[in-house]
Amino acid sequence: MSTITALGLVLLLLMVLVGGKQGWSAFVSLLLNFGFLYFAIVLIAFHVPPLFVTAVTGVVILAITIFMGEDDLRTTVTAFYASLIVTAVLVALIFFIEHWAMVQGFGTEDSDDLEGMSILIGISYFKVLITATTLSTLGAIAEASMAVSAGLTEILTKHPDVENRQLMTSGMSIGHQIIGTTLNTLFFGFFGGFLALFIWFAGLHYSLGTIMNNKIFVSEMIDIMISFVGVLLAVPTTAWMMTKRRNKVISTKE
Repeated sequence: MSTITALGLVLLLLMVLVGGKQGWSAFVSLLLNFGFLYFAIVLIAFHVPPLFVTAVTGVVILAITIFMGEDDLRTTVTAFYASLIVTAVLVALIFFIEHWAMVQGFGTEDSDDLEGMSILIGISYFKVLITATTLSTLGAIAEASMAVSAGLTEILTKHPDVENRQLMTSGMSIGHQIIGTTLNTLFFGFFGGFLALFIWFAGLHYSLGTIMNNKIFVSEMIDIMISFVGVLLAVPTTAWMMTKRRNKVISTKE
């Protein structure tokens, strides 16, 4: 048994023990998302337009993540609509930021691995970068939208006559509680994943200016910052969407 298989089984066991049926659904959604991401890579490798792949795969991943994570349809539909709006806004922002930063392609640190290989793959590296950045933000957006939507659904269940203004205020209050932890999660995930690169920078005595202009470092920092912007946008967007859909309760019972 490989290490990855063993860790996967441990993860499945813990998710089922802690989350029960919902934990099993979350694990299945993780596998499905991995499959769709792999399929997206295959499509791009076969020269399917990366932006088209991004749009389709992004919607599918958001749907799987949100609808398989919760049974209450008012919560999930609200979070899904809000996530779509935020993602659309972020795509426009990503186009501008990535075009300005010019960090597509490979960095000098990749030169040893790419030596003797052709990088003329016939695909726009800029479009691939847009795809990678957009898909990397989906998890954070879906998580924030679900947290706010679930909290507001609970408030509406207990206080169905609450005013929209109070509902927005409650949504922002919930958002304030998750923003700090989300930022730390994104930051330490980035730092942990690039610890070896940071050690290399220190060993080669890179200056701060060199590090801040390093293509790999800047590309990952942009991903983190855009993900955090997505979380910030998801909070008011989800609260606003809930005020618009508060009376649209969809029953799952026949």
